[in-house]
Amino acid sequence: MKVFWCFLAELTCVILATQTSLAAIQDKGTNGKVEWGVVRQFQIASSPIDIAHSLDGKYAFVLTQDNDVLIYDNMGALQGTIPVNKGVTSIALDPLGQFLHMSDSENNKFYTLAIDFVIDINGVDAPFKGKKDAPVTIAVFSDFQ
Repeated sequence: MKVFWCFLAELTCVILATQTSLAAIQDKGTNGKVEWGVVRQFQIASSPIDIAHSLDGKYAFVLTQDNDVLIYDNMGALQGTIPVNKGVTSIALDPLGQFLHMSDSENNKFYTLAIDFVIDINGVDAPFKGKKDAPVTIAVFSDFQ
């Protein structure tokens, strides 16, 4: 009898766990106290381990089992890939989105990477001085009062 109840309790836990995991992938739903709805989803190139996103919602950083951090924009387009050590198990982004923090449990290290994006600017028919294909750096000073 004791074995039966343990088995039944384990079976109930398995059923509840399965229902919970299925609920998380439904487009929308409720359980009486919480309502949810999928805002966006996109296919990831490799199995994800951890995810971080920018506060402005523009970028999602996905740590994968292939030892890469994949950077997607909010439409699901891959913007870049950062190779990482295989011991990296978690990532976090600072509030301003300027630094990506990583913990490496295999090497007992913590890394902080400076993040910056290269953005193409359409300069067709715009006036210019100098070489037409010269790189341009734009500096933003946000500390003015």
